Amino acid sequence: MDFQQRLERAIERGQRLGDARARAEAEKAVSEKELQRLHSQYRLELSERIERCLRQVVDHFPGFRFETVVDGRGWGAAVSRDNLQVKPNRNSTNCYSRLEMVIRPVSPYFVLELGAKATVCNKETFNRSHYQRVTEVDPTSFIERIDNWALEFAELYAAQG
Repeated sequence: MDFQQRLERAIERGQRLGDARARAEAEKAVSEKELQRLHSQYRLELSERIERCLRQVVDHFPGFRFETVVDGRGWGAAVSRDNLQVKPNRNSTNCYSRLEMVIRPVSPYFVLELGAKATVCNKETFNRSHYQRVTEVDPTSFIERIDNWALEFAELYAAQG
């Protein structure tokens, strides 16, 4: 085999390698778009669940304010209440309570993350997160966490009197 034939074969191998890389990059781009689509689908479903749960908390505790959260932290909702407690000795204290739950924005690692922070009467009671890979998400586990964290907050708030 002379140099000319070897050169032509080397060029063909290089072109096949380049084509294979281009196909792999195209598949990766499609799969990233699919992962982003899945994240958005779960985010919509779970943020609606968060809103429904927190609206029910507001219904049982008059005076709480409900707000939808849509910002850099994520999508979800928060409820808060500011109480002024007047004591018999005329010292008054401010008692702030808040529960916020959000689905965090998509990350380069393609995980679905639920975050929650709760404060009852000026004391942080929990700061939690739950996450799973987007390809392995079990929506039921997220729904159970949303429900349980809202119930726990309601119980803690009711107990503080």
